[in-house]
Amino acid sequence: MTKSRKKDSTSRKSAKPLSNKAATAKLTKLGDKPTAQPDKTLEVFPNPQPKRDFVIHMQIPEFTCLCPKTGQPDFATLYLDYIPDQHCVELKSLKLYIWSFRDEGKFHEAVTNEILDDIVTAISPRFARLTAKFWVRGGIFTTVVAEHRARGWKPLPPVDLARFADESSVTERG
Repeated sequence: MTKSRKKDSTSRKSAKPLSNKAATAKLTKLGDKPTAQPDKTLEVFPNPQPKRDFVIHMQIPEFTCLCPKTGQPDFATLYLDYIPDQHCVELKSLKLYIWSFRDEGKFHEAVTNEILDDIVTAISPRFARLTAKFWVRGGIFTTVVAEHRARGWKPLPPVDLARFADESSVTERG
């Protein structure tokens, strides 16, 4: 044990401490640009299956904006569900867009509808629903749900498949 400690301390002594700049330069996943900043631009890309209705579900747990009256932060988890038509929203741009509300004073109802309107403007989905679940304020949790349906779009009826027991029931055959 003493031998390994000595070996470990020797290897530490031989390693030269890196300056902050040198240490950061060795981190390859960060890239060489500064951290991105909030941005109101939503980028889009072509829907890979425009002939099919499919749901894209996103959970955004770190949404913040400010109370327009007190300036105190409001925290929410946003749930975005949409059925794309010709375009989908690019995730990094959505992250930066959501971040752009951090210093803005908005009522819960206003910010939820604004975000949905901007997403609809950017991608013109067949259907979109934004659910904003705000954390407690004054003893009240607030949930705001806003929806958009493209004119003339009707969802296909859901397919009800038979339910199967999970694999644990295989050992319980009678």
